[in-house]
Amino acid sequence: MRFVDEYRDPVLAEKLVADIRRRVTRPWVIMEICGGQTHTLMRYGIDELLPAQVELAHGPGCPVCVTPLEIIDKAVEIAARPGVIFVSYGDMLRVPGSRTDLFQVKAEGGDVRIAYSPMEAVAIARRNPDRAVVFFAVGFETTAPANAMAVWQAKLEGLRNFSLLVSHVLVPPAIRLLLDSPLNRVQGFIAPGHVCAVMGYTEYEELAARYRIPFVVGGFEPLDLLEAIRMLVIQLEEGRADVENQYVRSVTRAGNVPARNRTLDVFEVADRKWRGIGEIADSGYRLRPEFAAFDAEKVFGVSATHADEPPECIAAQVLQGLRKPVDCPMFGNRCTPECPMGAPMVSSEGACAAYHRYRHFHTEVAA
Repeated sequence: MRFVDEYRDPVLAEKLVADIRRRVTRPWVIMEICGGQTHTLMRYGIDELLPAQVELAHGPGCPVCVTPLEIIDKAVEIAARPGVIFVSYGDMLRVPGSRTDLFQVKAEGGDVRIAYSPMEAVAIARRNPDRAVVFFAVGFETTAPANAMAVWQAKLEGLRNFSLLVSHVLVPPAIRLLLDSPLNRVQGFIAPGHVCAVMGYTEYEELAARYRIPFVVGGFEPLDLLEAIRMLVIQLEEGRADVENQYVRSVTRAGNVPARNRTLDVFEVADRKWRGIGEIADSGYRLRPEFAAFDAEKVFGVSATHADEPPECIAAQVLQGLRKPVDCPMFGNRCTPECPMGAPMVSSEGACAAYHRYRHFHTEVAA
């Protein structure tokens, strides 16, 4: 595909790497937020091409990775109930809860289905008026407009058998938490292009001004990321802390205003727990009171629960950019994509899965 190949040109990549090498004079730590960006960096070995002074840290940029155990447990409980059709994106089915996962529910006879859009779940509810249809609404700001539209349409049609199990999280509050931590090492951020395509990047301007730290909105192809890193290195070397947009072909400063408006018609900002990090104030969405009839937690009365991560799993430190996946003693042995201990390994966008796939680790699962 010619359009994609334009952003994978090895000659241009070499020139960008050479320019980064020429400009960098001291060590810098840069974090990419999005898991899709992490996989591009690993797949094309970009982290290994960069000069030693530029270290890449991998942030909590995967919705699957940060969905808390408690929400997975609620999904399992609802999906196992008679008369329920539970609809989800495919990558959520293998995410381990505290006891089991949605794949196991499906294997035991639960009606768990994979969809590529929440509107598919609305269509299922329309065709099955005698069944309760629940869509697992997981994601960052990127997927919120589609989920909001699904609820809006269900209310418009009077589909009382449709509901959402909501686990939406917002990126800027998580960045704020990282920057407030005394353990923070990050000096510049590659902001997530897909999120900014919806939300714009004005919130990142506030973060840049408050913390005196630069942001560059980046795309997902190799040249996108190399250019974003180059732009960050220039800012860091010059002592600037601005927000710049590398991903101009998809992102504007204001974002997609109609999509944002529809999202806020249906959702309101709320505190959310992040897997491996804990509760972050004002870091997620919940359904507004006028849409409470479509809130699966209320419809099914699932109670609040608490679940602990495996104590030996260092996913929390990986998600905060404090350690690399290979620092984990379980990595590639007790924890693999086929037998994951933590969400960053089970998710196709998780940092642990990226290292396992693209750094060619082939260790066997420990007996």
